[in-house]
Amino acid sequence: MFKTIWFLNRLLHRNSGVSKHRGVVRLWSNAAEGAVAPPADCSITAEQAIRCWAQHFTLHGISEPLLSSQYIISHVLGEKTLECVQRKRLRDTLTDRERESVWELCSKRLTRMPVQYVIEEWDFRDLTLKMRPPVFIPRPETEELVSLVLEDSRLIQGESHRTDLRCLEVGCGSGAISLSLLHSIPQLRVFALDQSQTAVCLTMENANRLGLQDRLEVHLLDVIKDADVILSKCNPVDFLISNPPYLLSQDMKTLQTEILKFEDHSALDGGLDGLSVIRPILALSSKLLTPRGRVYLEVAPCHPPIIQQLIEEMMPGLLYLETRCDLTNRPRFCILQKKGEDG
Repeated sequence: MFKTIWFLNRLLHRNSGVSKHRGVVRLWSNAAEGAVAPPADCSITAEQAIRCWAQHFTLHGISEPLLSSQYIISHVLGEKTLECVQRKRLRDTLTDRERESVWELCSKRLTRMPVQYVIEEWDFRDLTLKMRPPVFIPRPETEELVSLVLEDSRLIQGESHRTDLRCLEVGCGSGAISLSLLHSIPQLRVFALDQSQTAVCLTMENANRLGLQDRLEVHLLDVIKDADVILSKCNPVDFLISNPPYLLSQDMKTLQTEILKFEDHSALDGGLDGLSVIRPILALSSKLLTPRGRVYLEVAPCHPPIIQQLIEEMMPGLLYLETRCDLTNRPRFCILQKKGEDG
């Protein structure tokens, strides 16, 4: 503990915005906004930098301080995680360029910018995707959603001997869902849409980097406003998948500062009941899907019984098949099916 504080004092005492108070570094307001200059003439190893920045993040109330420090410094060293960095490399002194990069990226984290945006990439299943604010950062639950689709797609292909499948993703964000499915199903073609131009561009950037662009169409479309255009461009599809905005508006204010300050609120806020985007998705599905085609939705834990009732009372062309729970045993995924031609 005292060694870490000593290093912080030694590394930062030259900065004009820093003062020492009772042996602990205290940054003035400009530093709280991320203005922390790297030490000009101080050598430091990666291990020491990790400890120093973890302590510094803790002092400033940054969530997951140690993980944040580890991810950033591992990234500067050219690896994804600390476990991937050679032990000797951690004990080597950082080069001037590495030290400057560490200070620049860690200073961004001080502003509460999520680590995914700080290092500009993140892994989703077996893909590494570029990340850029304010495009929604994919969460682990959405990896589970993709797994559900992959399980069913193997059954569909086996039973029907299909050599091709078509999918629509509503709200593609960074492209995580669509690209993961394309990577895993060689005969799949995906039509993806998002109401954000930044998201559309990021999905295409990730598709081009991964060599999956030939089986993907991405369009700037809003499922609420552009239903007719969507129907004309991509009808029909074998399944529809979406991680739509589903938070209740009243719950938005409870989110972490990192989310509220940097991520696109329109990708999170589902309106008063969290269903403002889910309803038009369901209406579109009944017209868009092939017979026995399926819908896979990630929703709030309160939504499955509401969606089931909505389907049974207002959408006779769809069947509510089942609710699946996530790894924390919360009801998180709804699976629906369009009725066959025989009803």
